[in-house]
Amino acid sequence: QVQLVESGGGLVQPGGSLRLSCSVSTSIVGIEAMSWYRQAQGKEREWVAFLASTGAVNYADFVSGRFTISGDNANNTVYLQMNSLKPDDTAVYYCNADHRGRRYWGQGTQVTVSS
Repeated sequence: QVQLVESGGGLVQPGGSLRLSCSVSTSIVGIEAMSWYRQAQGKEREWVAFLASTGAVNYADFVSGRFTISGDNANNTVYLQMNSLKPDDTAVYYCNADHRGRRYWGQGTQVTVSS
């Protein structure tokens, strides 16, 4: 069983930055993949970024170099650094773990980009 707790969301102006954190209940070294997803109101959940246990990363096209996913093995935390935020980035952001054939989700953290 893997438990995920997101934090770091909030209200930010367009062009601003936020760093989301995903605290993981077990060592992330042994987790095959960690991802961030988001879901805007009235829309389907969409994938944002991916971090494999090998260190490989990948991003959705809409990220366009603005976001960075990273992992802190010592603190069992995965981050999503988001820069140059746009109003279209407004959504609930979810952390996801793929581990031993199961998928785990956090409760989400709200990000609102507005002036």
